[in-house]
Amino acid sequence: MRSLLRTLESATLRDIALVCLADALVGASFGAISVSGGLPLWVPVVMSLVVFAGGSQFAAVGVVLSGGGVPAAVVTGLVLNARLLPFGFTVADVLEGPWWRRLFGAQLITDESAAFTLQQSDGRRRRAAFWVCGVALFVVWNVSVVLGAAAGGLIGDTDALGLDAAFPAVLLALVLPSLDDRRTRTAAVVGAVVAVAATPYLPGGLPVLLSLVGLLFAGRPRAVGGEGVVVAESRPEAVDAVKEEVR
Repeated sequence: MRSLLRTLESATLRDIALVCLADALVGASFGAISVSGGLPLWVPVVMSLVVFAGGSQFAAVGVVLSGGGVPAAVVTGLVLNARLLPFGFTVADVLEGPWWRRLFGAQLITDESAAFTLQQSDGRRRRAAFWVCGVALFVVWNVSVVLGAAAGGLIGDTDALGLDAAFPAVLLALVLPSLDDRRTRTAAVVGAVVAVAATPYLPGGLPVLLSLVGLLFAGRPRAVGGEGVVVAESRPEAVDAVKEEVR
């Protein structure tokens, strides 16, 4: 872990620390809401270890506390967690080694760990960002859930404290640097419009999955030439210019 920390820039480590702080507040509120709503303390604790997905955990507990059954809660959590499937494809290169390491790495795939990984272009830094962010969040989240659950109803109305806004605000801050790329920006805008338009008509979690249609409007990916030069397939003049430069 120490070598991974040395691989990353201080600014990246600072951002990971800030994300952990924000998630600690959300995790504490999850534990408190679960216990104050009538669930045993072990329920949010075990769920955080096994599920480790804030949105799905809140949704599943919300279903149970509102009178729904366990099957409905499980299905709700699975639908929300389905968004992590494409995330797994984007960070698959950092999951290497024996099967148990890949299995643990799959458990650490979250919105935040995927976002920090995608911000890095170098392979070593991608691996370091994923593991540092993933392990740190796993530890911080589970500890904060235990503390929140132990506090029970002492936190009270977490919405009044604005904790519900911390999670989306952190994700927005992580996504903004990626929007410099035109193709990424187009896909994000189309996906956001589709998700917002579908929200009033579809159950929770499905609009997020439906937003993946934005990828269809991102355009063709750039191809890597034989000399290691990245060229844009959609611009023939750029291809000719690169060929002349290689000659």
